[in-house]
Amino acid sequence: MLPALFQFTSLPSRRRIAPVALAVTLALTTGSATAVANADSTVAKDRDIQRWPALTSAVPVDKKLEQRLEKILAGMTLEQKIAQMIQPEIRDITVEDMRKYGFGSYLNGGGSFPANNKHATPADWIKLADAMYQASVDASQDGSTIPTMWGTDAVHGHNNVIGATIFPHNIGLGAAREPKLIEQIARATAVEVRATGIDWIFAPTVAVPQDDRWGRTYEGYAEDPALVRDYAAAIVRGLQGEPGRDFMTDHHVISTVKHFLGDGGTEGGVDQGDNIASEQQLIDIHAQGYVGGLQAGAQTVMASFNSWHGEKNHGSPYLLTQVLKERFGFDGLVVGDWNGHGQIPGCTNENCAQAANAGLDIYMVPTSAWKPLYYNLLAQVKSGEIAQSRIDDAVRRILRVKLRAGLFDRPGPAKRALSGKTELIGAAAHRAVARDAVRKSLVLLKNNQSLLPLSPKAKILLTGPAADDIGLQSGGWSISWQGTGNVNADFPGGSSIYQGFASQVKAAGGQVMLSKDGSFQQKPDVAVVVFGEEPYAEGNGDIDNFEFQRGNKIALALLKSLKQQGIPVVSVFLSGRPLWVNPELNQSDAFVAAWLPGSEGAGIADVLLKTAAGKVQYDFQGKLSFSWPQHPTQFKVNSGDGQTPLLPYGFGLSYASKDAGPLSKPLSEQAAGGNGAQDPLPLFERAAKAPWQFWLSSGSQMAPVTANVQTLGDLSYKSIDRRVQEDGREISFGGKAQNALALASNFPRDLRGYRESNAVLELQINPLQAVQALSLGLGCGEQCGGTVDLTPLLKGKTGWQTLSIDLACFKGTDFGKVQQSFVLSSKAANKVQLSDIRLVPGMAGKASLSCQ
Repeated sequence: MLPALFQFTSLPSRRRIAPVALAVTLALTTGSATAVANADSTVAKDRDIQRWPALTSAVPVDKKLEQRLEKILAGMTLEQKIAQMIQPEIRDITVEDMRKYGFGSYLNGGGSFPANNKHATPADWIKLADAMYQASVDASQDGSTIPTMWGTDAVHGHNNVIGATIFPHNIGLGAAREPKLIEQIARATAVEVRATGIDWIFAPTVAVPQDDRWGRTYEGYAEDPALVRDYAAAIVRGLQGEPGRDFMTDHHVISTVKHFLGDGGTEGGVDQGDNIASEQQLIDIHAQGYVGGLQAGAQTVMASFNSWHGEKNHGSPYLLTQVLKERFGFDGLVVGDWNGHGQIPGCTNENCAQAANAGLDIYMVPTSAWKPLYYNLLAQVKSGEIAQSRIDDAVRRILRVKLRAGLFDRPGPAKRALSGKTELIGAAAHRAVARDAVRKSLVLLKNNQSLLPLSPKAKILLTGPAADDIGLQSGGWSISWQGTGNVNADFPGGSSIYQGFASQVKAAGGQVMLSKDGSFQQKPDVAVVVFGEEPYAEGNGDIDNFEFQRGNKIALALLKSLKQQGIPVVSVFLSGRPLWVNPELNQSDAFVAAWLPGSEGAGIADVLLKTAAGKVQYDFQGKLSFSWPQHPTQFKVNSGDGQTPLLPYGFGLSYASKDAGPLSKPLSEQAAGGNGAQDPLPLFERAAKAPWQFWLSSGSQMAPVTANVQTLGDLSYKSIDRRVQEDGREISFGGKAQNALALASNFPRDLRGYRESNAVLELQINPLQAVQALSLGLGCGEQCGGTVDLTPLLKGKTGWQTLSIDLACFKGTDFGKVQQSFVLSSKAANKVQLSDIRLVPGMAGKASLSCQ
């Protein structure tokens, strides 16, 4: 087994709420400095600020507001100013902390609730909001009466609150092609958020995903920058109101366009990875959502975790200051992402002057890191490391947003216009908008012999794992961060897909049967099979290729079984991205891409069923917002890139379609292109390769490697020169505790392709003394992973050795979610040197240790 410290579900991340075996703070530093040092100097030289569009916000400068702002600023102490720049999380502060420090803002992460109660009522949310507000304006300890503000990730409705309306995820809304609908959704969301006393929403996401392996693809509206630009403007107007008409009324909230910049274009679709687009590509593809959102008047922007040519965006003065604040003319505030500042080279979560100097105005700093960060920032301003003028600029922007939002002039949350109006949470009018969005987001990919629409008078079998599961149809960011652990009762007022069918079919005199496994007592006229991806969020959803249910063909077996019994099959596919489903398409007479429709699953029956009189209720109008891949390794297939997809961007049949479409004939079921693991994958070459970072574990302690020489307990680590400068590492295991060196990722990584390609884990190792009880392992979460004993392989060996371990030897490893790709551990005294660690496909038969 792996050392206990490495048996956790994932390293903490932006919205890490699920319990872990050990809570640690990730400082992505090892290898980052090298990445920045090696950043493409040509790109840096080619930067031209004049390429970027000069923007004008719909929110004009208000001279009276600016005078009021300056008066407040002039009366503030340095301590009060730094407090405005700190944004902790509700699990990590108390009302007394708010009274003592006067934080400018605070947040709840995904799956975080008042008193850690998942079923907290709207009254509980308001109670906490009001207590924090009253403490912030209480000057008895900090001398400040500046109101705080609460931010939340209401990314598809007020999705952390039980009973709220959960709208389709952005990928489905992009398929609807209707900006006015998006504005309606935003307005409804703003009202439900206001009803719980919250001021600020971290939405919209305006990423333009280019590689759909990315786990956040469903948060993007489309692969088309123009559609994202138009939608960004619509949602900002809906959330904040329209300047000059209803801007920031009691029915509106502060919006955030995120994540600045290029999060949808990382190499390999790796979340928080590196975007190597040219500056012009960054503008033309990834910046268009900001063109729309900022011109509509968005008041806040969230910095992105990703890098641009090796430089972390949280630490980029070019992007945050020169582009965003100066060229774009943005006068609102820039907030960081979940401890994103700690990923800047030379920074930790507790100490990072670089982010403020780059242009960050608010540090999103959950966990207990907020307190040392606060005091470090104070010291850095006093020492001159951060200029006083930069602090004043940050606080000026924070105050401007608060004044524009009316926070200084409104009463506490408990007495605001919509607070406590629980009838607004999941209101019928909001659910009607959501149901309409479901109908308009559906894309019909196949409809042989015009099987759809179905008669509600028929005998209909509803089957499949997602037929009666609102949690599965809602996806990630639904009550919990990952969208997991929910049951239908957690969505009061919502409807599953089955419930929508049952209501209409029974009313029309037909018969509807529910069976998760496809069994039935009376043969149905037609089967509607609902299946798709399990919920996920952020990097937990990163995959290595597009083959659906690889190694788990439950849905396909169900489809085949029904077809073999002569039952016509309608497939309703739930997913956060297009996937290679050729086998499933072949077994389906009709196939509907339903994306992640949210809490109003009844909207699907509205389109798939006729009226009792045999008329079409609603036709299909959805069009693909992302190109559909031909094979599992067609990773970058976007409109205009010269590739030929299976189905192009904009494809979608309707009931009126005369052409049956390209799927009316059988598709090849050969996974052309293999599994995407033909090339070696470096894990460590001179430096840890992103997304992997070195970590040390000794006894009960655990820490990221942040220096060339580092000690933890009786485990020692240092860089060495083997062939070139610092291309190796020397590890000394003291023998007093269980010690380990790991290459860990902050999210699970999908390495199934390497396991399927008979790959080996290859490393260069030099034992400096006789090896004792030295193990090598892989980790994939709590009680998940496998180890092999290296001792026999190194017995009597001296000098540098090349070891290759067949991945099949790591018994118990789930290669779909590897979190530690290399764990060298021992409780005995050992001293070894390492270099060049990688996965090499096709070498299992020639491995030092083979388990084929």
